[in-house]
Amino acid sequence: MWFKNTRAFRLSTPFALSPEALGEKLEQRAFEPCAKSQALSIGWVAPLGDGSEALAHGAGGRLLIKLKREEKLLPSTVVREQLEEKVAVIESAQARKVYRKERLTLKDEIVQDCLPRAFSRSSAVYAYIDTRTNWVFVDAASAARAEELLNLLRECIGTFPVILPQVNNAPSATMTGWLAHHNLPDDFALGEECELRELGEEGGVVRCRGVDLLSEEVETHLNAGKQVARLALSWDERVKLVLAEDLCLRRLKFSEELMKENEEIPEADNAARLDADFALMSDAVSELQDRVIAIFGGEAE
Repeated sequence: MWFKNTRAFRLSTPFALSPEALGEKLEQRAFEPCAKSQALSIGWVAPLGDGSEALAHGAGGRLLIKLKREEKLLPSTVVREQLEEKVAVIESAQARKVYRKERLTLKDEIVQDCLPRAFSRSSAVYAYIDTRTNWVFVDAASAARAEELLNLLRECIGTFPVILPQVNNAPSATMTGWLAHHNLPDDFALGEECELRELGEEGGVVRCRGVDLLSEEVETHLNAGKQVARLALSWDERVKLVLAEDLCLRRLKFSEELMKENEEIPEADNAARLDADFALMSDAVSELQDRVIAIFGGEAE
């Protein structure tokens, strides 16, 4: 129940659905495994698992949901090889050229023939809606995966107006200043990783790992005009993270002290443990998000 990443979205209107009402709406797109000829299936599952049927779990004004994704693994090389074989047979037998439109039709036929025999891979994405602060947090490093969850949520509840957070001070310039002037906020400490980029679409990228970020080596790149795109940090001795210029919090690692606070709950009572861990984790994530917004000058009007 501990998020590995967070992508935050600001709700433009308050979220009024109760956990029960939200769960009922999610039922219309409850997860179903891929059919034999289906390449992808996505749908909602119970976030607490272990026999729980509720598709939305509420705790302290926060609603936890979970999207499951199953996709068939069909290597493109296999499809391409079979396509070339079919094309060669047709061109040889019929003494004619196979053009693009026919190639696409043949490719679709090959995919449909191979899908029933393909292996499946499953993954899940958690998210929670904080109805008290009007934030939505998605545990996804990929923007595409976050949008997939949000789009299905909109489909189920009819409307779900969210926007990416906008801040007054540019994150990249602000983080660059931290390294250049050695002046991080008091409750943050530097890690040993950063990504530096030159300005412009074709600018170079430098990735530093396991180095002193205040060293002359990094300073040289900053003096050459590179800007910080990602920066490893620790916050308040509670969470380690990589902060990105798009405000995505990647590779979250919560402190052992925080994660052990619910150790007294028996392991056999998995649902209670997950619920308690969610409360701890969401408190930390929500507080961290507020702090991140603050260090970049607050939300823009």
